[in-house]
Amino acid sequence: MKQIDCRDWQCPQPVIEVRKEILKNPQQSLEVLLADEAARQNVSRLAQNSGYQIEEKTGDGFTCLRLIPGQARTTQEETSQISGKTILFCASNKMGDGDDELGRLLLKNFLITLLETGEIPDSIYLVNSAVKLACDGAETVEVLNKLACRGIDIASCGLCLEFYKLKENLQTGRITNMLEIVEAQLNAGRIIRP
Repeated sequence: MKQIDCRDWQCPQPVIEVRKEILKNPQQSLEVLLADEAARQNVSRLAQNSGYQIEEKTGDGFTCLRLIPGQARTTQEETSQISGKTILFCASNKMGDGDDELGRLLLKNFLITLLETGEIPDSIYLVNSAVKLACDGAETVEVLNKLACRGIDIASCGLCLEFYKLKENLQTGRITNMLEIVEAQLNAGRIIRP
């Protein structure tokens, strides 16, 4: 049985690593060591949704989850088909309306987690302050480059780049316009807004 020690990892890394292992070896039992309650809940939910039985033991300052393969559940989303492209539409360089620093960290983690999922959008459209995510000095340029390497079209609003005086600083993706953004959304099968 493979063991994954996640005790020193921060969210979302434990659930991402467990998901990778589940996808790589779906019939293998896993033992996952976790020190964080949120990570325990996230990994347990992932395992249950993937059809795993869970045995839980508590140690000194950590939890050990033993994940035993079973039969994966079929969800409504898996049985329905989406017609049209999936668009990720980012209108800010942060996620949510709370603390700015936390919002930027959340959006960065969202993009990192997106990179690790099997389902990725066809395009990412960046408008308003979200164009900063693709510009020189942003912590998100590397992950956006990796997403682009997986075939995702990354497009930043030209007017927004001009407004923030960042047109020359674009490091990943291409420049687009509002007509394309509108048409992409009108023809999309699914629009995701982080």
